Amino acid sequence: MRIFRKIIGFLYTVYAFAIFLFFMILILPLIIIASFFGKIKGGNFIYKLCKIWARFVLFMLGIHHKNIYESALDTSRQYVFVFNHISYLDIPVILRSINKMNFRVLGKAEMAKIPVFGFIYRSAAVLVERDNAEKRAKSVQQLKSVLRKGISVVLAPEGTFNMTHRPLKSFFDGAFKIAIETHTPIKPMLFLDTYNRLHYKSIFSLSPGRSRTVFLNEIPVSGLTLDDVESLKQRVYNEMEAGLVKYKASWIK
Repeated sequence: MRIFRKIIGFLYTVYAFAIFLFFMILILPLIIIASFFGKIKGGNFIYKLCKIWARFVLFMLGIHHKNIYESALDTSRQYVFVFNHISYLDIPVILRSINKMNFRVLGKAEMAKIPVFGFIYRSAAVLVERDNAEKRAKSVQQLKSVLRKGISVVLAPEGTFNMTHRPLKSFFDGAFKIAIETHTPIKPMLFLDTYNRLHYKSIFSLSPGRSRTVFLNEIPVSGLTLDDVESLKQRVYNEMEAGLVKYKASWIK
């Protein structure tokens, strides 16, 4: 029975990557054209294409997504969205979750080296090289510029996968400095099921099932200064941790 499950899992993963690649190649010419229309107009169109891609891929994989709003989104304003990072599936889930707003994701520069996907990724994300302080600073400036143009940004304050059995890893300061310096409220998101749908240890762990994103109450930053980064970071951490415990996230032990 175990061997049978492994064979089914392998075939499902091959099918998933075929679906992923098929639609990515399908939208690639449109993304190439959009890239000539600048970072804002072209970028917004690229994100619309990527949202269609995410909806199609998750549907074809039998992953049923649902947003849970503890606090509604105000689509007329921008946010610094933060999320718990625990799976390679986080990107399509982000695209599926924030489906009525323009935004940009801060992404790892090394992902841009992947053939075909890398071009789309470079066109859509603000890239960061985590080991280079100068390039990290440049990425922060790009995110601030995006916010000042009325577009939200999405960051993983943990920086990389949470490979512990705690609700969250420790947070870096970047998201909270950006929020304070641009006077942009923080909107935490919880990904409850990406760990179960695609475990960070193996691409062959992909499975169909539910996907839920919880939007917590926005956290205002008006009146805060950079001296408040630590307290703001701790407040966001505490609220996200409490939410993951409340919804019984499966990796918590």
